[in-house]
Amino acid sequence: MIIAYDPEHAIAIITAVGYDVWKRSIMKQARCRALPADRLAASTVCPPEGEATDIAMADSRDRLKSGLRAGIQRGLRSFIWICKIIVPVSLLTTLLQWTGWLDRLTFLFNPLMNLINLPPEAALPIISGMLTNIYVAIATMAAIPFTMEQMTLIAIFALICHNLITEGIIQHKSGINVTKTTLIRLAAAILTVLVVSQFLGDTGKSVAPPSTVTDPGPVLSVVRDWAIGLIVLLFRILGIVMAVMILLQMSESLGWTERLVRAFRPLMRVLGLSEKSAPLWVTSAVFGLMFGGAVTIDRARKGELSRQELERLHISIGLNHGMIEDTALFLALGLNPFWLLVPKLITAMIATQVSRAVHHIREKLPL
Repeated sequence: MIIAYDPEHAIAIITAVGYDVWKRSIMKQARCRALPADRLAASTVCPPEGEATDIAMADSRDRLKSGLRAGIQRGLRSFIWICKIIVPVSLLTTLLQWTGWLDRLTFLFNPLMNLINLPPEAALPIISGMLTNIYVAIATMAAIPFTMEQMTLIAIFALICHNLITEGIIQHKSGINVTKTTLIRLAAAILTVLVVSQFLGDTGKSVAPPSTVTDPGPVLSVVRDWAIGLIVLLFRILGIVMAVMILLQMSESLGWTERLVRAFRPLMRVLGLSEKSAPLWVTSAVFGLMFGGAVTIDRARKGELSRQELERLHISIGLNHGMIEDTALFLALGLNPFWLLVPKLITAMIATQVSRAVHHIREKLPL
């Protein structure tokens, strides 16, 4: 009879965590104190004063420890998975750049440069960024006397379409075909730059680059620099992946994931994504695609997202990721943050909404 009197107290002690546990425990103690002395003494639901809070805190500590252990394990697995991709691919692209093939391929992109209102010289930083990373693109941009408007367009292209080999493989492993995501990023970069160029005046005027943009040096020196840079990058990746995995796992253990989903629910709707995509989108948008891809593949293995939800997520984060670090790098060149952030976010939103509409139409059409 005592249990039937107020059963939610017992449930709260066992299941609630954090602030909810504390609040519910206080309410329970107040109700227990209101019971007659004889019923309170015989009650198995109402523990002595303060014991309910102790039980809740012990339960929270157990959940935190469990989440910490699981987060460390998943973080290490994700880090090893990333290393298997980054190490060989980055070495290959570094050697490709050292041979000078990137410079020889620029003439193939002259028609594309004309299409997006950029001079032929812009092909070099764009190709460098596409095959390697944003750092190389910025280094190349800094060596060629582009105007501020031209650098803005190159930066927009590079922010959307960079490191296609490594990031393409990561996205392929975590839920979307590498060819598909590469074509989407290329098309999105071209269309976005084409539209933005209409607001920046004449950006197609040719510039005169130096006769030698970079001196690659001997191959051993290049490999040594690559190894040093890679070690630094891998330590950064390890730190971020471990922190993200531990945070996500502890959030799940403490019941905070649902609150995060609710907080980002309006934005997810605007972006054309499911509510369950919120933690994964935030990770990629803030930390970058390599880090977000590791978290995404972990969730994909658990079957938390459908195939269509996963594809739309990859389209969105493929076009719009690393919003803090990548943007900050281009700000060092004196570029306007509005053009670095807003166009690619709008492009990602349109692309995911189009993907969603196409899928809906396919479902409605008879086979």
